[in-house]
Amino acid sequence: MKIVTLFIVLFVQLSGTLCAINKPNVVVFLVDDFSAGALSAYGSDLHETPNIDRLAASGASFTQGYAACTVCSPSRAAILTGKAPARIRLTDWIAGHLSKAKGRKLLLPDWTKFVNHSEETLAEALKSEGYKTGFFGKWHLMPYTNPAIVDQHYPENHGFDLNIGGREWGQPKGEGKYFHPFAMPNMDSQPGDFLTDRLTDYAVGFIEENKEKPFLLYFSYYTVHSPFMGKPDLVKKYREKAAKGDYRQTDPDYAAMVESLDDSVGRVISKLNEEGLADNTLIIFTSDNGSDKHDYTAGLRNCKAYAYEGGVRVPLFVAGLGIPAGQKIDAPAIGMDLYPTILDITGLSLKPSQHVDGISLKPILYGTSEPVDRALYWHYPHYHRTPPYGAVVKDDYKLIEFFEDGSLELYNLKNDPSESTNLSAAQKDLAAELLAELRQWRIHVGAQMMALNPVHSSQPKKE
Repeated sequence: MKIVTLFIVLFVQLSGTLCAINKPNVVVFLVDDFSAGALSAYGSDLHETPNIDRLAASGASFTQGYAACTVCSPSRAAILTGKAPARIRLTDWIAGHLSKAKGRKLLLPDWTKFVNHSEETLAEALKSEGYKTGFFGKWHLMPYTNPAIVDQHYPENHGFDLNIGGREWGQPKGEGKYFHPFAMPNMDSQPGDFLTDRLTDYAVGFIEENKEKPFLLYFSYYTVHSPFMGKPDLVKKYREKAAKGDYRQTDPDYAAMVESLDDSVGRVISKLNEEGLADNTLIIFTSDNGSDKHDYTAGLRNCKAYAYEGGVRVPLFVAGLGIPAGQKIDAPAIGMDLYPTILDITGLSLKPSQHVDGISLKPILYGTSEPVDRALYWHYPHYHRTPPYGAVVKDDYKLIEFFEDGSLELYNLKNDPSESTNLSAAQKDLAAELLAELRQWRIHVGAQMMALNPVHSSQPKKE
């Protein structure tokens, strides 16, 4: 009887271990301020990105991958919560242009500068299913203008077991910035160390330490956010390369940072292969918004922080776990989709009350169903490089509503991806239809609207 009991205990323990091992791992590469035009496979004539190009070719590439906002903090919160920035009222980078907005026509709403603990983040969802969760790099979801609660909102407070480098900063601000010393949480470094490389050391170590259990490796790069600082040998390489040819992209520091990014992605994937984990790992590569440089958006209009495609369209590659290689998917996808997609592909239960603004991309990725017809929405009640606006993409069209004067811009993204021809006057009925949908969506998600500034010079003076 004792032998039978012992066998049962051992069987249960072994079954639990095998179950944990067989759960797919998840690796998310979230690059800062990055557009596909910086990749050699997508039109860069100067950069060399063989590892990311190979990753893109090994799975599915979305030609209409979108960030949830044209600036970082809202997009990052949307990925982790599965909710639109307007719904969680985190609608600008933290802490935003507060002082610069005082003389504007419209007043900023009292928006939120952290992720509420009532939200179950992607990391918390996976952790509850036995995943080890590691965060590496840029967080920027902390209210550093409110010291009383800043300690409540580190990555560790939102579901990550390990936090390497995540703090309130949106860019490296330590003494050495991208070079030692870093002033990043839980990191050590030596003279000459480069931030992207050092973070990769920790990410590779995380894989080694957790290879016997399922894990979420969330690599949220600081690069290629300014200041543009590359490793000296790579800067020299690209300065010399640019001098020898007629290149559209000529910044050697930027090119050097992109190569370091590519090396980092390659090192992580190599480690997965080395440990025999590659076949059981879902890999996602994307960005929080478009490039900070006009020359890297592959011909799209404007760049980061603008209302146009250059600010919000980002690379989105999904590979691994049997996803057919070489796919080019034209269906639009947005940051909120990653949460339900990861749960669905890894075989975990969806949480529809949490990721309410995203859909699982699994049926599209595996070809089991056609893309669903839907609209994508944006809400930016702030001043940055752009005046405040809202936008909707539906079918082939994009409508932008600017809040200061109510002006509209309508573009056919299929025929005019660079948004050069405003069709709002020529197609008034369509513009009106999309505007009505956009406004109804704002009501549905409880979007915060802006109020008129009573002291602005454009307002009527009281008698």
